Amino acid sequence: MPPVPPRLSRRALAAALAAGAAARPAAAQGAGAAPSWSPSRPIRLLAGYPPGGGVDTTARLLSGPFAAQLGQPVVVENRPGAGGSLAGAEVARAAPDGHTLFVDASPQVVNHVLLKNLPFDYATAFTPISQVIVLPQIMIVHNGLPVRTLAEFIAYAKARPGRLSYGSSGNATASHLGTELFLRRAGLDIVHVPYRGGTPALQDLLGGNVAFVFGTVSSSLQLAREGRVRPLAVTTLQRIPPLPEVPTFAEQGFPGYELNEWNGVFAPAGLPAPIVARLHQAVLAALADPVVRQRVEALGAIPVGSDPATFARFLAEQREAMGRLAREIGLEAG
Repeated sequence: MPPVPPRLSRRALAAALAAGAAARPAAAQGAGAAPSWSPSRPIRLLAGYPPGGGVDTTARLLSGPFAAQLGQPVVVENRPGAGGSLAGAEVARAAPDGHTLFVDASPQVVNHVLLKNLPFDYATAFTPISQVIVLPQIMIVHNGLPVRTLAEFIAYAKARPGRLSYGSSGNATASHLGTELFLRRAGLDIVHVPYRGGTPALQDLLGGNVAFVFGTVSSSLQLAREGRVRPLAVTTLQRIPPLPEVPTFAEQGFPGYELNEWNGVFAPAGLPAPIVARLHQAVLAALADPVVRQRVEALGAIPVGSDPATFARFLAEQREAMGRLAREIGLEAG
């Protein structure tokens, strides 16, 4: 388990989420009468990634509070593969009755570009329930680079076109797309080195084999605090409490820049409104649980709990923007 960052205050959380494209604080939602639906049998909660990863962790954090709220056992099932689309296909085929749910992550918004012959359409196959958490990223550079600010890094890289490289946690991940978005806006020519996950990318950064990495707070925070890497910018629109001294990209000449990892809950398309409301209420209750909240913050994540309509708008915007970026950098399925 990564070290627990300082606990986010409600005021800091509200400020961070108010500026996010998808976010509304969980504390600000959930009022009103309880929806009328209750499940009649155990709920399947599919995770589209292997055990132990971020999506699996989010699913298991939700499972206990969901069971308590909904009065039925919640069974987490891992269906890893193809950027979460194997689990997605199973959920897309399921009955829209609230008994089959899906936890997915940000690669979902580019899978329609990357994967051939998907058996479903991401834009129409699911009912978005809630964006559960956002995982900010930090741009961290190798200590051997003679730069201490983002402006200095840009000048250094512009003087060496094509000679620097960056590591990512894999093609089409938030780490990759977030970096490419920055490079395009900054006009930089830097070579991409994809890895199978964030850990090997960070290991090569520490070894000096790549110049920089966009890492999640959970993976990068301790390295930055120990002085083993140098943080230059965070990918949120507001500074993050664990590293309040590190400015955002927006503060450093890139207005509106924001690209974070996220996890969210989905159900099959056509889910009746009372069930949608009840499941969203269960997400809010989970995020209000002190144990869940502490675990979320230990991951370096920001709890969200956005309502279904807000989450749906976010997904549509991201599918368009990230799909366009993926095509620009040549990630279309061959």
